[in-house]
Amino acid sequence: MNSHEKMLGLLDLFDGEESVVTVTIDEMHERLGYTRSTLYRYLKTLTDAGLLTSLPSVGYMLGPRIVELDYKIRTGDVLIRAARPVMEELAAQFRGIALLCRRYRFDVLCVHQESGTDAIHSGYERGRRRSLLHGAASLSILAYLPDHQLRKFHSTAASQFAEAGFGNTLKEAKVILREQRQRGWVSTTGDVTPGVTGIASPVFDGRSEILGSLSLTLPNGQVQARSLNDVAERVAFCAGVISKTIAYS
Repeated sequence: MNSHEKMLGLLDLFDGEESVVTVTIDEMHERLGYTRSTLYRYLKTLTDAGLLTSLPSVGYMLGPRIVELDYKIRTGDVLIRAARPVMEELAAQFRGIALLCRRYRFDVLCVHQESGTDAIHSGYERGRRRSLLHGAASLSILAYLPDHQLRKFHSTAASQFAEAGFGNTLKEAKVILREQRQRGWVSTTGDVTPGVTGIASPVFDGRSEILGSLSLTLPNGQVQARSLNDVAERVAFCAGVISKTIAYS
């Protein structure tokens, strides 16, 4: 890695477990192997840019520039702006929780949430990342991964695919994903959160490439009282509206 990649590697230290909010110089030295002089040089650059900050006897943490950038994303992100009114209507209509997710490498990142009920709570809040292999919001993205990316993902996580019910081979996984594409939506029950059903459809960019997903989380009893197909068709329609808005923005 060049020096810039090494410096950015410091930010990756905060990209692991959610409980990790501070990192000390000793931990950085142990995990990255950089000399202390190099660490201090990188840390000064990142601190001056506002990407990191520090507190005595605590360590380094993400800085105020991250908060500023997050505000600009929440208020200016084209995807969120296109999805927010649709999500508000969807959540209110079905008294559920609507989630907007983006594909992030081989994971999925929640970028926005709208709630229309107090009956359930979704811990999948903005900024939380999950595997592509669990939950309707994730599976609806996985089904549309380009073939070369699906192959790469499967080659590094074949056992996880099998554990998630996609069979023991890439061929078997493709058959299941093809069925999901033909239906246009995915539903899971209790896959991530017990007692709830998630229904999701893909969201595409202006080139018809998978960008993310729109999902609706409902209590299991509420889904039984309504037709799953009816709810799913509405979710798919709303996801299509978002995709078209993105394409013409």
